[in-house]
Amino acid sequence: MNPFWDFSLAVYGRPGVPALCLSLQDRRGVDVNVLLFAAWAGLECGVRLSEAELARIDSAVSGWREEVVRPLRALRRRAKDEDDAFYRRMKAAELEAERVQQDRLFVAAGFMPRPGGSAELAARNMALLVSGGDPALDELAGVLAGR
Repeated sequence: MNPFWDFSLAVYGRPGVPALCLSLQDRRGVDVNVLLFAAWAGLECGVRLSEAELARIDSAVSGWREEVVRPLRALRRRAKDEDDAFYRRMKAAELEAERVQQDRLFVAAGFMPRPGGSAELAARNMALLVSGGDPALDELAGVLAGR
């Protein structure tokens, strides 16, 4: 059981969150799994990440992201308008690869949910991933804060 994966599924299911995350991914190169991890660490675990700590945790999954997740995403996007059955299989494979990445993030961090988390910590952690800020990041932080 991975409480980070459970958190990600719940957050990603909120209205507007997928579009905000994908906007940050496509426009700013943000890894959505790492973005959700940063939010989870602050909101659910009460952890304020440092740049160095986030870089260490990210390095634990960078090979998997580059060699598995991104190629599957490219295949899925390529097949979207051409072969529906293949598209669905690639979408399922990409989701499973992201679950594996999230398992690795969870293990690399060693965090567990505990009291003391806040939307402010989540926003600070996520901001480490987007230099100079971004309106989509601000909006995502607002969704996490319940605004």
